[in-house]
Amino acid sequence: MRIHSSINLFCICCVAALAIGCSGKKNAEPAPAHVEQPAVSYFKVDPATAATITGTIRYTGKKPARKLIDMSEDPACVEAHHGKAYDESLVVGSKGALANAFVYIKKGLEGKTFAVPATPVVIDQRGCWFRPRIVGIQTGQVLQVVNSDPVTHNIHPMAEINREWNHSQGPGDPPMTRKFLKPEIMIPVKCNIHSWMHAYIGVVDNPYFAVSSDDGTFAIKNLPPGTYTIGVWQEKLGTQEQQLTVAPHQDAVADFTFKGK
Repeated sequence: MRIHSSINLFCICCVAALAIGCSGKKNAEPAPAHVEQPAVSYFKVDPATAATITGTIRYTGKKPARKLIDMSEDPACVEAHHGKAYDESLVVGSKGALANAFVYIKKGLEGKTFAVPATPVVIDQRGCWFRPRIVGIQTGQVLQVVNSDPVTHNIHPMAEINREWNHSQGPGDPPMTRKFLKPEIMIPVKCNIHSWMHAYIGVVDNPYFAVSSDDGTFAIKNLPPGTYTIGVWQEKLGTQEQQLTVAPHQDAVADFTFKGK
């Protein structure tokens, strides 16, 4: 009798425990504690010490002959250029002025984080060209692509460090927006529809870059004093660099000369 009573009592306890386990509510897991993310501290230049680097990019040697581009496969493109369009990969002006060279601070800003500009960088597909041909953009800044032509275009940035993408854009389509998250010098851009359309995008993690104008000049403003390596890139002539120490509130000069190939 005692054995049976013990067995019965044990069974009753097991059943009760199972009933409580099945019907009872599980203890709620504590909510994860909220972790405050540290605020990003953006570097700001002291206006009293801000400096400027200016310079001129020059080309020496025989001035290259202008090359005619054949756009006959698309009559609308021919019409946009009144029948003549010339290659712009090497634009040399009077006195050897070299346009469309990308100039940027290659070294010297390490450890500084800069706010991302709110204004987008715009590439327009206009006249069956990418305009502008050479652009600079900061990491995280919005790139806006528009099509002002009456024909369909395609923009294909062939990035190697950032994500490569490829998208068509018809006449009247809304602007496309994209971002590049990592520095990359340079990203070639092509149109898969019109083989002569090319552009290049320089992605940097600071606001200190420029593109040489038709007279070969450039300016990088509001720069903190320091020692910098300045890089220059030109799509046909390659790259150059030089080191320059910029004193507080100085207008420093950095000129570059490329020899014709």
